[in-house]
Amino acid sequence: MILKRNFNPVKVLGYVSHEILLSATVSILVFILFENKIVKGALPFSIAAILGSALAIFIAFRNNSAYGRWWEARTLWGGIVNSSRVLARLIINFTDSHSHQPGYDLSKSELFKKEMINLCIAWVHALRLHLREQYDSWEELQAFIPENDYEAFLKSRHKPNFIHLLTGKKIYKAMAEGVLGGFDSFQMEGQLLALTNYQGGCERIKNTPLLRQYDYFTRLFLHVFILMLPFTLIGDFSKMEISFLMPPVSLLISFVFAIIGKVGEVNEDPFENRITDVPLTSLCNTIEINLLEMLGENKQPQKVLPENGFIF
Repeated sequence: MILKRNFNPVKVLGYVSHEILLSATVSILVFILFENKIVKGALPFSIAAILGSALAIFIAFRNNSAYGRWWEARTLWGGIVNSSRVLARLIINFTDSHSHQPGYDLSKSELFKKEMINLCIAWVHALRLHLREQYDSWEELQAFIPENDYEAFLKSRHKPNFIHLLTGKKIYKAMAEGVLGGFDSFQMEGQLLALTNYQGGCERIKNTPLLRQYDYFTRLFLHVFILMLPFTLIGDFSKMEISFLMPPVSLLISFVFAIIGKVGEVNEDPFENRITDVPLTSLCNTIEINLLEMLGENKQPQKVLPENGFIF
């Protein structure tokens, strides 16, 4: 996610380099053709105005839809942060609440809390890697998954789902062993359900692209607009005897449309591990720190901080 207010102009131009190159080439070519009287007639500016209006509608729709997807993704992960904290609190409080009962085993209860909190942390990291398709980074989770379950975890096809299945099994095993009470699982299952719903929302955004017809026709109209714009500007600039200003003005107008269109394009997929994405690494880091602190662990990871105005 971008935090800084001012952007590097070179990097901004890099996003629309193709459109800028096309605009510069066509504008200079049209200028040369008119200056050498090879082409004498110009197109009416109304053509560019009408086409630009249609293009603006398509760009506005895509940008609004893209921002809606990005904000929904951030909202879903905000819910994951909150539900993870609630689930951790329930695990700790329900386990400790049975300390007064006969047969209470402190070591078994502490082991259960630690395993469950670690599985909560493993799940958010697994979802992050799953959404970003970083399938070669599963070893990051080895410290959070019980050793006797790690091999099965690696063999599973949907790893966040496997961790939730494992979490559910451990809850009911703890109930059978007396670590949890008979009704403790109900509220834990409620939070697991909430986390599963958040996961489903993230996967829906990940696996359902923005309508391709809007993407295709936006790009098509943008290129047609860039191609036609110099032919509609050269007439008026020639009448004012400042035709040499047509290429830079055409380039500027094309840049404005291209960069606004690119804003929507890069925001429509918020889980691609780019600088414009939802900062999953930072959110997972926050959850990990919070849950370990709730567990009473002194050894916690360093807080992920922005780097050069970006946070991932």
